[in-house]
Amino acid sequence: MPSTAPWWRSAVIYQVYIRSFADGNGDGVGDIAGLRSRLPYLERLGVDAIWINPWYESPMADHGYDVADFRRIDPLFGTLAEAEQLIEAAHRHGIRVIPDIVPNHTSDQHIWFQAALSAGPGSPERERYVFRPGRGPGGAEPPNDWVSCFGGPAWTRLPDGEWYLHLFAPQQPDLNWEHPEVRAEFESILRFWFERGVDGFRIDVAHGLVKDPELPDLPPREEPAGVLGPLSRRDDADEPARPRQHVDHPHWDRDEVHDVYRAWRRVADEFPGDRSFVAEAWADTPERLAAYVRPDGLHTAFNFDFLMSSWDVKDLRAVIDDSLAMLGAVGAPATWVLSNHDVVRHPSRYGRKAVKRWVANEPYRPEGPLDLELGTRRARAAALLMLALPGGAYIYQGEELGLPEVEDLPEAVLQDPIWERSGHTDRGRDGCRVPIPWSGAAPPFGFSPQNVSAEPWLPQPAGWGAFSAEAQTGDETSMLELYRAALRLRRELPALGDGTLTWLRAPEGVLAFSRAPGFACVVNLSAEPHPLPEHTSLLLSSGPLEDGLLAPDQAAWLAV
Repeated sequence: MPSTAPWWRSAVIYQVYIRSFADGNGDGVGDIAGLRSRLPYLERLGVDAIWINPWYESPMADHGYDVADFRRIDPLFGTLAEAEQLIEAAHRHGIRVIPDIVPNHTSDQHIWFQAALSAGPGSPERERYVFRPGRGPGGAEPPNDWVSCFGGPAWTRLPDGEWYLHLFAPQQPDLNWEHPEVRAEFESILRFWFERGVDGFRIDVAHGLVKDPELPDLPPREEPAGVLGPLSRRDDADEPARPRQHVDHPHWDRDEVHDVYRAWRRVADEFPGDRSFVAEAWADTPERLAAYVRPDGLHTAFNFDFLMSSWDVKDLRAVIDDSLAMLGAVGAPATWVLSNHDVVRHPSRYGRKAVKRWVANEPYRPEGPLDLELGTRRARAAALLMLALPGGAYIYQGEELGLPEVEDLPEAVLQDPIWERSGHTDRGRDGCRVPIPWSGAAPPFGFSPQNVSAEPWLPQPAGWGAFSAEAQTGDETSMLELYRAALRLRRELPALGDGTLTWLRAPEGVLAFSRAPGFACVVNLSAEPHPLPEHTSLLLSSGPLEDGLLAPDQAAWLAV
């Protein structure tokens, strides 16, 4: 009997970083035409929806996260008419569409910010943003000690002496969410796109927006917030997990932000079809994350604790238990994610011998040589774990191909603003954003049309032909066919998707759980092979079994 639960409670959503997905016009940059041409691929993969990174009009100081006009498509990607046609075409393929929305800031080229610059200090136009006089003699020092997520101070001074706040790049001024015009404008933007058929929104920096009106300095010993979020997680998989405490912060995860999202929920509920939101919300405890997805708030939130977990049974189980308990207490489903456009691709994270818990406010620093065979083996097992857990899941484009991080991009091609803002100490996020390979043995590997002169906007490694969708299709041992098989079973088996799990007794270093009716997942994170628990049949495994044993860093789905 078909489920009557809202689609988003169990959805597998595929993230499209549009610049790097498929280039339809041959200029070396992905676009709407390229995305539309690949809808049959996404339908065959078996995803329920696509999340599209910002496609709005933008100067591209942060590759689209600096929006100049939320109601226009940037010419680099296409037109509004093409976007509307894509939404219709995706729906015909059974795929929902979720664009990004960026409410914390705009581009410095947005009409509002340009008006604020022209109007000068004390004007109504400046009240839509966060302008302040400086401190010290002549106001020459920033209003407080806040720092940019991209490095350097979070304030820039104008020739007229005032400073404006930007928690990201200087080209991304923060909006003042205490201003009624800001709130009304974004509700209007949501309706504009809902009327064009989008099925929801991914909310960028959902834990931002609201600032302490006193703009106090950072709390004592507070370390600068990285691009991932404000606070550290558990320190090390080798240490016992410690209870985390919420720390009041002057600009992250403030209680007042939930008033905004309650209003947004009312807007979404005006439209049919279970329109939904997913929050990019970095919170320092599971309880704080659950606050975003209460019944009158947002629908789902990314589970970054899972993404940042070590490859360790105790750590993973603690994250799974915490997530299910806290989100379940407010009636929300969990979501699970392994990679995205802001973090190192997980085959490369897992490809180091010891995979420690990633600390959110520190750049990822690879330790030791990369063993990609090991990383890929663990990535295959992690995929089966993620897709077996209760709730929904996100797949970042190219993870179904097993793409590793490109760690050796020449410095001359790096474009992420983090590279410049950090004084060339943090290479930024370009390594996970390299255009993906579709076919062929040489760049651009089908990313762009044949016989075009423009090279991909970031160079692809010469050996990526082996990762292409063409090369993997039909190879039952490939990562792509593993994902296709897992997503097919996920649709077929009533046990998978939303619901609950029951932990099973398992040897040390092994995760095992069942889901009703008749399903079990086993993941071997130990250094020794182990027999499978009692079962009636093997549904899927991340690697071949030898003498019925599950090898280290492998996972299996069982009928029980």
